[in-house]
Order: sequence, then C-alpha cells, then structure tokens
Amino acid sequence: MSSDQNREADAKGKQAGDQKSAMLQNDAPVKHDAGNGQSMWGGRFGGGPSAIMQEINASIDFDKRLYKEDIVGSKAHSEMLAANGIISAADKDAIHSGLDRVQAEIEAGEMVYDPALEDIHMHVESRLRELAGDAGARLHTGRSRNDQVATDFRLWCRAAVDQLYAAYGALLTEIIEQADKFADAVMPGFTHLQTAQPVTLGHHLMAYYEMFSRDRGRLADCRKRLNENPLGAAALAGTSFPIDRHQTSAVLGFDRPMANSLDAVSARDFAIELLSTLSIGAVHLSRLADEIVLWATSAFKFLKLSDGFSTGSSIMPQKRNPDAAELVRAKVGRIMGAQNGLMMVMKGLPLAYSKDMQEDKEPVFKAVDDFALCLAAMTGMIADLKPNTEVMAAAAGQGFSTATDLADWLVRVLGLPFRDAHHVTGAVVKAAEDRALDLWDLPLGVMQEIEPRITDEIYNVLSVEASVNSRTSFGGTAPSNVRKAVLEARETLNAENEE
Repeated sequence: MSSDQNREADAKGKQAGDQKSAMLQNDAPVKHDAGNGQSMWGGRFGGGPSAIMQEINASIDFDKRLYKEDIVGSKAHSEMLAANGIISAADKDAIHSGLDRVQAEIEAGEMVYDPALEDIHMHVESRLRELAGDAGARLHTGRSRNDQVATDFRLWCRAAVDQLYAAYGALLTEIIEQADKFADAVMPGFTHLQTAQPVTLGHHLMAYYEMFSRDRGRLADCRKRLNENPLGAAALAGTSFPIDRHQTSAVLGFDRPMANSLDAVSARDFAIELLSTLSIGAVHLSRLADEIVLWATSAFKFLKLSDGFSTGSSIMPQKRNPDAAELVRAKVGRIMGAQNGLMMVMKGLPLAYSKDMQEDKEPVFKAVDDFALCLAAMTGMIADLKPNTEVMAAAAGQGFSTATDLADWLVRVLGLPFRDAHHVTGAVVKAAEDRALDLWDLPLGVMQEIEPRITDEIYNVLSVEASVNSRTSFGGTAPSNVRKAVLEARETLNAENEE
C-alpha cells in the first residue's frame, strides 16, 4: 500500500472504532452507507438504526471467516447471471476482478471492518461496488442475503466436514498402528471399573477404532444431506429472473439445488446435524481421554505420558499432569452446549427466515474449532502412547479375572449347567480369597472338595495368557483376532481415503 492508502485505512479504522465507542455510550441513531451513498436497506427507512440496534444486529466479528465462501458463491452467481443474459459478460468480468481484489485485501489484512455494514456479505459487496461501480451493484440480481448466507454457511460446513474427516483418518491410523504393536499385550478388562476378564491392549484400542469409525461415517452421512444448494431461492419465494440453479450447484460442487425455496433459506438442520455428529464424537474422545487420565495415575501406572502431552505442577515438582487428556474430556461440554444452543434457537421459528438465525454460525465455528483441536490432541497422545505392559499384565491377573474361564471349563468338560458351574466357581473363588491365593495357585485338592470331578487340566485355562488366547469368537480379544481386525481396518481405511 502507498502512504496515502495507509493513511486512508488508518482513518477508516479510527472512524469505525470511534463509532463503536459512541454506540456503547448512547442510543443515538447512526447512519451508514452500503456504497455510493445508498443506505443498505435502500429507500425504505428515513433514519438509520439506533446505536444499540446496530450493535446487536452486527455479526461481522464472527462471520468474517466466511469471506472465501462468500466470494466463491458470488463468482458462481455472477457466472450464471452472465450465462443466462441477465448481466453482460463485461459486468461479470468486472465483478470477478473486483472480487479477486477484495479477497486479496482481506487476506492481506487491509479490509476495515465496520459494524455499520453488519456482516461479511455487505462488506464484500460494499467494497466490490467501490471497485467495480455499477457492475458490482448488479451482482445481487436474483438473490437475497437469505439464500446467500445459507449458501455460504453450507459451503463452510462442508469444508469443515472434509477437514474433520481427514483428521479422523489420521487418528484411526495411529490407533491401528498401536493396536497392531500391542495385539498380545495383556491387560485387565473392566466392568464397573472392577477387574472383570483379561483382554489385550490391542483389543481395547480397536474398540475405539470401531467407535471413531462410526463417528467418521456419521460425518460422511452428514455431508450428503448438507450438500444441497440454497442459492437462487432469493428471500424465500424464488425469483422472476431466468436463473439456472443447476448451473450454480455444479460450479459450487453441490449435488443438487434445494427443491423448495422456503426450506432453502430457513433450514439449519444441516448445522444441527453437524453439531450432533460432533457431540457423539466428542463423547467418544472424552471416554478415551478419561482412560488415559486413569491409566497415567500412580494407582494404575499403566502408561507414562510424555512431556509433549503433559504439564507439571507449580508447587509439586514430582507431578506429571495429563492436561491434554483432561481438556479433551472437558470440551465435550462446549460442543454439546453448541448443539443444544442452536436447537433452542431454531425450535420455534416460523418459515422462512428470522434474524434469530444469525445466531447459527458462532456456535458451529467454535464447536468445529474445539473438535478439530481435540482430534489433533488425541492423535498425538495415541501416537505417543508408551504403555507399561508388565504392570498391565500383572493387573490382568488380579481380582480372579479368569473365574469365567473356570466356569466355562466346568460346562465344556464336565457338562455342568452354566448356573451350576457359576455357583461352583463362586465357591472356588471364595476358597482362593480366604487363602489369599490366585486361582491358578489354589491346590487341586481344595477345588475337588467343592467339585470332586475337577482335574489338574483346569490349570490349563486359569492363566491370563490362556484366557485371552481362548477368546477366539468373532470380535473376541484373542491376539489372532486382533491382528485380523487390524489388517481389515487398514484395508478399509485405505479404501476410504482413496475415495
């Protein structure tokens, strides 16, 4: 920029700042222009809005991040207008050139944001009119801010879905790698957070692979439903101009134009569905984060966090705090709150557009940002996972975790009904507990006092290793199953990433 342009930009910035400051001090009417001395709302209003009205009405502080989508949508619209003889080719070229200049200015930090212009759409249009004159003023032919906003927001959400889908792929890749590495690393499986049966760490991680795969699939499903084009619905009833909504849909990568103009401008279920999908995913991330927190405690000692994903204490030098996992666990509240908030905004709105719907974007923006950060943090923590396999293996045998294997043996070998086998096993466990012994250390004679037909073959099923190796049913924890699941997961993930 030249020195004159810098001074002009500084003056505009000061004017905007002074105007906002004045708005907070009084409620005097403030006039504003949308370019060429014309009020944003045309000739309908004789005076400008009050300062308080202007403050509550403006959304530029958060919707300015839609500038790329707004420019892309405007180019598609002007291209279509020219192709259908609604504007001239020269006007279209001037519009595109002006929009390129606007985008460059925004990305260079040269755009002066003025709350009087309300939102990013009016900022782009106002600057375009300064650059392209009457041609810029013709851009809005055949559309309204209602369908323009809806189009921009769908484009943004679609891009967000694509980015999160890719981020999920990175997380799933790390889970697969660690599950393969620790396919036969024995650990306790829990119910009620009490030791239940031995499993493997690989099997445990693959449970989260399944959860996150479903979450990723929900994102893909959400994308299918949101990928419809509202542009051309205008304010609510369509337009009398001979527009081609199929053309703009193709240019913008939408599958089809939305079939009903009222629905096109009033629907926000695509944003609610995105937030719902993120809420479910955040719950799953939170569950894994909570296990990382537990496993890192001195009580569990199942793993040690690296310096990259933990912090220290300001007063206790021995502490290593799992802050990254704790924050992932906490952010589910923000994300679910965003979903609930938007549903409350939409729950009682009549068709078609109401200004309430301006409140749709900020929670979605924040929820997507938070969720993307959680995915990145969890991906890093899983890649950095360093489990203490010896401690895990020792814990796997505690709490008589192979008692079910004893009951299964009684059913399979002696032919006892399972309920009778369950009773016998309970008595054997009590005998071991009374003697402070593990099941595999309990003398055979003690077991035979409870069930005389028990033989020394029972010791073949009472070890932790024998227990996990025996769980070969589909979906079971046997290491052979885990390795097969890992192989299939790699193939599935590679196929999805190639689509």
